[in-house]
Amino acid sequence: MSVQMAARLGRALRGKWPLPSLGVRSLHTPAFSSRGRAGSSVLLGAAVVAGLAAGFSRLQRAEMAASVSEEEEVARRCQTFMAAPVTPVQELQEKSRETRTSMELLIMETQAEVCRALERADGGATFTVDRWERSEGGGGISCVLQDGKVFEKAGVNVSVVHGYLSPEAIQQMKSRGKNLKTKDGKLPFSAMGVSSVIHPKNPHVPTIHFNYRYFEIEEADGTKQWWFGGGTDLTPTYLNKEDVLHFHQTLKGACDKHSPDFYPKFKKWCDDYFFIQHRGERRGVGGIFFDDLDSPSREALLQFVESCAKAVVPCYVPIVMKHKNDPFTPEEKQWQQLRRGRYVEFNLVYDRGTKFGLATPGSRIESILMSLPLTARWEYNHVPPPESREAEILGILREPKDWVH
Repeated sequence: MSVQMAARLGRALRGKWPLPSLGVRSLHTPAFSSRGRAGSSVLLGAAVVAGLAAGFSRLQRAEMAASVSEEEEVARRCQTFMAAPVTPVQELQEKSRETRTSMELLIMETQAEVCRALERADGGATFTVDRWERSEGGGGISCVLQDGKVFEKAGVNVSVVHGYLSPEAIQQMKSRGKNLKTKDGKLPFSAMGVSSVIHPKNPHVPTIHFNYRYFEIEEADGTKQWWFGGGTDLTPTYLNKEDVLHFHQTLKGACDKHSPDFYPKFKKWCDDYFFIQHRGERRGVGGIFFDDLDSPSREALLQFVESCAKAVVPCYVPIVMKHKNDPFTPEEKQWQQLRRGRYVEFNLVYDRGTKFGLATPGSRIESILMSLPLTARWEYNHVPPPESREAEILGILREPKDWVH
């Protein structure tokens, strides 16, 4: 066994893993720097080697190797993020087998993957990385790109928060059928997720939204409830059937890895959820949406959510690359602004995530309202000409289609 491996085992036994300094990263600069090995670690590692030679069982050696591997894997994944995770890396290593740890690593990876893909597609602008803390517990990392060559505004946010739910949030959950037992009106919770809305400049490039989250609640009797939620949906200004088909087929492929029932169920849920009731139209051409998923198991659902998150870039970026240089007229740009007005109406009036965020004490308003576009337009009683492309997309928004069959 090498001296380096001995040092690793020494650190594993001490329950410590020296971590490099954590900082905000740019697109091409590693976020974390490596450090030399401490002499004391080498000495302790040598002692471990002697102990192993003296009679550690094969099982003990295997357990030690597994421990080192898990710590290394967490540290390796953290090096790829846009910033240090909200939870300290050492705590993530110590709790590497917990669902909350797996979910935090997944949402941080998703944020980084999407941000890098969007920066490449834009070809000019980069994301500003804004780290924030919540005094009631936890915090988040907001990555926002504005006034790029391709994207007018793109935000990809991560939040990892905990504390007590507000009465408004508790009531919102009870309205969804959850039976929650509070103690003195309080309900401890832990929540984490990644949320993104991307508004392109070109009206022939659609807007996309995605969100994936995990929630835990501890009731007064100590019982814990947990569930996953999320989805990905597309909002085009003009209908391009090939683009919509590609988008839905990619999401269907992610769902079908786990159950043939997922895509049709969650596609309908998406059509029903993203509905602007006072307009009688959907926000876009749909996608998938789900909430309150708590079966068959946390592990199975975590794998499903991971597949959905990994599908974001392939379902969207090819559409961006296809249309980002398309010519457009002032009239087409004006129609895009009117459609953005509808987007704002849904997010402020109906969106459950926006309502929950605004009702949660200590929430960061800038991150919650990141979903709103830089520009939008409202005209009084605007009605597009019959048989126009504007009328075509309105017809789809009023009567959702089955895009993949």
